Amino acid sequence: MAGSCHCSAQLPLLTLSSAVSPKFPVWRRRNCRNLVTPISRSSHRLQSSVLTCKSANKKWRLVNVACFKHVEEEGEGEESSSNANRFKIVEDKQNEGPIKAHPDQLVGNSKVHWISKIQKVLDKFFRSHGEPWKVPWSTETIFQVVLLWIASFWFIGSWIIPFLAHAAGFSKESLTYRGQALYSLLTDIVEGLAGIAILHRCLARFRPLPSGWFHFSVKGNWQFDVALGCLMFPLVNRLSQLNIDMVPMIPAPPGGVSSVEQSILARDPVAMALYAVVVSVCAPVWEEIVFRGFLLPSLTRYMSLRWSIVVSAVAFALAHFNVQRLLPLVFLGVVMGAVFARTRNLLPSMLLHSLWNGFVFLDLMR
Repeated sequence: MAGSCHCSAQLPLLTLSSAVSPKFPVWRRRNCRNLVTPISRSSHRLQSSVLTCKSANKKWRLVNVACFKHVEEEGEGEESSSNANRFKIVEDKQNEGPIKAHPDQLVGNSKVHWISKIQKVLDKFFRSHGEPWKVPWSTETIFQVVLLWIASFWFIGSWIIPFLAHAAGFSKESLTYRGQALYSLLTDIVEGLAGIAILHRCLARFRPLPSGWFHFSVKGNWQFDVALGCLMFPLVNRLSQLNIDMVPMIPAPPGGVSSVEQSILARDPVAMALYAVVVSVCAPVWEEIVFRGFLLPSLTRYMSLRWSIVVSAVAFALAHFNVQRLLPLVFLGVVMGAVFARTRNLLPSMLLHSLWNGFVFLDLMR
């Protein structure tokens, strides 16, 4: 048979017999199709057959053929022996069977498997639906808002409201249960309005704000996230007990029972209703606006979303000024931050915050 190549000029076909020169070793055919083979002194491998032509005006050249085994007469025995050994080694390795893993290695693989599963759950839980927030302000604005809010919180609750009450001719201690509940409600409302005013003033030069900031909407598929967050309440309660065991109780001063507890003990329905509004409506609204609405998205400019959730949760816990509730508040802040990041909506985190405060309030009433 003859090999062929499509070229622009018609050239005579070369046969294998015409290409072989007496000075080259003998080629032996081994169960292959008739192909054109090159003549090479160093060829000892199986290769594929290709016939190529360099030019219409030049000689034909034969390259890279395989299905023919080049056996030199003087080295045939050694070559066959080395090839046989090589094929034998491969065959022995294939017949070895599966390698048994060490028990310690299996335990390590199991740990890695569970860690990867937890990592996937966390990635899915902390995943944000939507584009990253565009933060036009720097750390200076972030610290300005947070410090001014803390200062206003302390100044209003400890100085302004008591001063106004004293100017009106009464003090908080002299009020009835209902009066104290109303006093707490007014204080909380003023603190919340002050925090919103600080945000409005500090962010005024960045208006209009980019899309996605302080988004509040009833629409959306956020109900599942709120329900999932509610399932974490027993764990938050358990962390609260653990925190109390870790941090010794600070002795309360004589008569140091809070006005909320006094109203609950007195079973005054009006006072309890006013306190319920304080803990379930007012506090969740303005705390979520500051910590989840402003602080969490602002931190994403300098760190990942996951760390932004954690840092904002720590700030949320520290703002309550209660070491015995630090752990549960951090965990609760992480849950509410994750819900806000997933939904990009302040309503779910506010609702979750309100449900937790209501859960604690009902627990006090028992």
